[in-house]
Amino acid sequence: MPAARPGAPRFRGDTPPTTAVVGGGIAGLTAATALAERGVRVTLYEREPVLGGRLAGWRVDLRDGTTATTSRGFHAFFRQYYNLRGLLRRTDPGLRRLTGLADYPLRHSGGMRDSFRHVPRTPPWSALGFAALSPTFRLRDLVRMNPSAALPMLDVRVPETYERFDHVSAHDLLESIRFPRAAHHLAFEMFSRSFFADPRELSAAEMLLMFHIYFLGSSEGLLFDVPDEPFPVALWEPLARYLQGHGVDMRVSTAVEHVEPTADGGFVVATAGEELRHDAAVLALDAAGLLSVVGRSPALADRTWRDRVALLRNAPPFLVSRLWLDRPVARDRQGFMGTSGFGSLDNVSVLERWEGEAPRWAARTDGSVVELHAYALPEEAAREAEQKRLLEQLHTVYPETRAATVVDERHEWRSGCPLFPVGGYTDRPTVRTCDPHLVVAGDLVRTGLPVALMERAATSGFMAADALLERWGLRGHTLWTVPDRGRTVILRSLARRGGG
Repeated sequence: MPAARPGAPRFRGDTPPTTAVVGGGIAGLTAATALAERGVRVTLYEREPVLGGRLAGWRVDLRDGTTATTSRGFHAFFRQYYNLRGLLRRTDPGLRRLTGLADYPLRHSGGMRDSFRHVPRTPPWSALGFAALSPTFRLRDLVRMNPSAALPMLDVRVPETYERFDHVSAHDLLESIRFPRAAHHLAFEMFSRSFFADPRELSAAEMLLMFHIYFLGSSEGLLFDVPDEPFPVALWEPLARYLQGHGVDMRVSTAVEHVEPTADGGFVVATAGEELRHDAAVLALDAAGLLSVVGRSPALADRTWRDRVALLRNAPPFLVSRLWLDRPVARDRQGFMGTSGFGSLDNVSVLERWEGEAPRWAARTDGSVVELHAYALPEEAAREAEQKRLLEQLHTVYPETRAATVVDERHEWRSGCPLFPVGGYTDRPTVRTCDPHLVVAGDLVRTGLPVALMERAATSGFMAADALLERWGLRGHTLWTVPDRGRTVILRSLARRGGG
């Protein structure tokens, strides 16, 4: 739990410092919130017409004459996302706009099923309970495992785990441990695909961190919450009003062309329409966006930093297909289910189980709203063929959908997620740069804390804001994370004996 740095609670002078926050996703919105609450004058630039980044949502007209909200796809708000939840509490103190799903079911095409509903949540019983309850861990499989290779999972530390395992792929680590093949695919590969990456390309350190966050580093387990309305209504529209109430200048549909340092230590941010000077800048962009802005801003920071940014890569493309069906799926279908072995299908969501807009549409039409995800697709994938195959896999997983007519559909092909390749950790940007008034935020950032995915984005947003607040003599923010090492003394001792 990094403590807030001491300082004044809020700037109260006549001319508050000004900051440009470039990017309106989770990281940028977090940084803007943290700065504006301390009295900093913030201008938020977002190239899209809506906020939220990869959690943005927008209205579409359906063929049946109604309107609906679609997005880039389902996201799970795990209960270990302490700092992201802290951001959402600004407009929803009780987090009443989040609703819990009863289970996180997993299904393999071979017939095996897993569930986290009854798995204990207290380490180490969480990991032991999963192995005991899962049909993918049989006694003869456990005997075949390589215990010494598995010991590092018992005491994950940041950054030491990266120093030891960043040069190994998630796939190769699982092979060395000799996890049962079914468990390999059904449970642990799920962690790597949460990064939209093939396990052969993903750093094993990231997978180990995920295991720590959800199994041995926290007591919240793998159950999660989801917004009870589409992302704009539940999350970003309330936060936009909050930010505007704190004086934030919100500039959506405004792409930043370049950022130029000034002689007095500030920055000129150039858009198509104007150039504005700011005392500081937060670059809260995805990998492609950061590459683009930095590539057009040759005077930013120094050459070493720009060269490291140039090494960033996006994960392979992914597909999100949202289907409005003319009849309901079976009543016992879960709101979310992870899948393995069904071609490219990685999970299925039945939105009327939890998102308010979908059940209202389903009630009017006696239909169903279903979302399908396919991660880490080939760059050369034929889009229409892949969309068709995904629908065919839905018919295999939920056979009752074969009789359904697709009233309307939206297919989102995206590739904006960062790739954490084998051996790439030391080259990732950190929050701070060589320029004390230029900071970086986002899930691509190396934070030095045990956080990942949306929580890394939010945490880095707070860290970026705090780096600037410190220079201005303003108080930072206390951040919460799971412990930065294994929680259980016995397991830590075993890991050390095994070379950990």
